[in-house]
Amino acid sequence: MTQAIVLGAERRNVAGPAFAASAIRAVLALMQALIAAPSLLFLGALTAMLLRHPDVAFYEIDRVAFALLVVGVAARAVIFRQRLLVWERATWPMIGLTLLAVASLVGRPFDHEAGSLLASKFIVPFTLFHLARLVFAGEGRFRQFEVFAVIVLAYLSFTAIAFLVGARELIFPRFILDESLGFHADRARGPLLQAVANGVSINLLGLLALHAYRRRSMRGAAMLLLLVSVPVAILATMTRAVWVSFVGTILALVFLSRKRTLRLLCVGSMFAAGLGLAILLGSTEMGSALSDRLEERGPVDYRAAVYAGGWQMFLERPLTGWGFHQMPDELPRFVTGYHEKVLYPHNTYLELLVEHGIVGLALYLWLMYELWRLGRGKIPDEEKNGFLDATFHRWWTILLVVYWANAAMVVMSYQFVNGLLFALAGMLAAQHRRAEAGSAC
Repeated sequence: MTQAIVLGAERRNVAGPAFAASAIRAVLALMQALIAAPSLLFLGALTAMLLRHPDVAFYEIDRVAFALLVVGVAARAVIFRQRLLVWERATWPMIGLTLLAVASLVGRPFDHEAGSLLASKFIVPFTLFHLARLVFAGEGRFRQFEVFAVIVLAYLSFTAIAFLVGARELIFPRFILDESLGFHADRARGPLLQAVANGVSINLLGLLALHAYRRRSMRGAAMLLLLVSVPVAILATMTRAVWVSFVGTILALVFLSRKRTLRLLCVGSMFAAGLGLAILLGSTEMGSALSDRLEERGPVDYRAAVYAGGWQMFLERPLTGWGFHQMPDELPRFVTGYHEKVLYPHNTYLELLVEHGIVGLALYLWLMYELWRLGRGKIPDEEKNGFLDATFHRWWTILLVVYWANAAMVVMSYQFVNGLLFALAGMLAAQHRRAEAGSAC
């Protein structure tokens, strides 16, 4: 008996260190994996932000992916002795906007929705802006980002067209069809559960795909088919603001493009949109839905009432604002004709003006100006034929205008849309730093 007890104690003494060693090896293996593939971590985080909507009862995989990305990039920076944070000109308005939002939340009861919006609007995109500098260095990783953009575009376009033609059994994830979640259940809204956000994503990704086709990094019949399907997917959103911004994108491309092939492709896209419109009008049910959408006055009247009420809120507190995420609850008191307990402003600039006052809007406009300036930065000689070439710099203004125009129709609280735009901005900022370093040498 005594011998058995002694043997058991010895086994426990051996098992304890062995288990600890195994756990340490597992953690080190995980850290090695995180450090070895930062670009895959980055793209995985963007994918999680696309497919996980806040209203969906699913574990917060987007937050887990974001945390893994931060840990992996930070660990890699320490190992390779890289500067984790570089203070760009755009960093300062980012800090100002974040501090305004956080300061207005201090002292208030914890609100999960407010915390999620704080992350989606400020913390996540601003972090991705700075991490992109460390992650996307070299054409190999830019190529990975380009492939990711094309795959996501193909998925969003396929989903939108499947919704348009009524092939709902092909739509994934299934929560897209749940009418109790999000907005615009009668339109092609994608996993973002909002038609404008889905349209903006398709528009931005379509530009990136066209850029890949132009510089011959991705070619073939499948790529052409994808590009031609984009205007049909845009049409499927049944959202006038998305349609107008897409037409503006095509016209800008025709004006800025120096190659005849690219101009013909843009014209072909417009032809595809016209063909899709003709098919819609030829179908009794679809044509009726499109006609109703074009003639619908409800959204216009609603926005007019909300904008008028928001302006009254701003006049009451023009300097300090009402505080972060206070507008939806307070707005019903200033709007007549609508009796909902919560009303949304559907305008990024108006929301900033109301919730953070003149200072908040000024910081945001400063930030957008700094992002625009990134497209006017220098290009290192070795990158002139790369992903961030001169054409991308010219198209950067188009990407921003698409974002700005649609921000006037919806509050940009969508992690994927914000993350995508600010990641591209971070790549441009890093390129500008490399060009300056090359000039100094």
